[in-house]
Amino acid sequence: MTTILVVDDEQRFARALGVSLRARGYEVEIAETGEAGLASAARVHPDVVVLDLGLPGMSGIEVLRGLRSWSAVPVVVLSARHEEATKVEALDIGADDYVTKPFGMDELLARLRAALRRTLPAGTDAEIATDHFTVDLETTKVLVDGEPVHLTKTEWKVLEVLVRNAGKLVSQRQLLLEVWGPGYEDETEYLRAYIAALRRKLEPEPSRPRYFKTETGMGYRFVTTR
Repeated sequence: MTTILVVDDEQRFARALGVSLRARGYEVEIAETGEAGLASAARVHPDVVVLDLGLPGMSGIEVLRGLRSWSAVPVVVLSARHEEATKVEALDIGADDYVTKPFGMDELLARLRAALRRTLPAGTDAEIATDHFTVDLETTKVLVDGEPVHLTKTEWKVLEVLVRNAGKLVSQRQLLLEVWGPGYEDETEYLRAYIAALRRKLEPEPSRPRYFKTETGMGYRFVTTR
């Protein structure tokens, strides 16, 4: 299930938005301050963030800078009509899109879907198929021999990072940052445990991995061919 983090200090608005998004099948986390938003992002690792720029205390711009210091998660910013300069600054820092308040729900949903699609590297299909399993990055589903396989949220995050970088070496540090967040760069035992779990669920011979390769002392590589 796609997880959306909503960072907005207007409680009534944030809760209404959460209800609307959940009704459409999304999992929603709500944070009412910038500090809480950064903490939630590090804890939940959302698939996309909806960030209000007009936050009290830590501003939306500061939250965005904090996120971009360790995460490439798609961010759709919400701005009031008079915040044109701030909106431009947010886009320059790394926001993926913006919606001006007030907005229609259909518009926001379209922006969210587009932001999620843009996270795929150029030339990458949303569906990656191997001889034994298929990974759909858009629907977050995994099939083994045509049958759905349940992955935990963390297992999916590890898989997603590797699949998005198919064929490339992904360093241990990059995986730890993208999946667990700052402060976990040295927790390599986490990686070993979750890579082992993915191999058990997806590899035809987990003890002789074909798809999830270990580069000793460096990181991991997802390959689709022998």
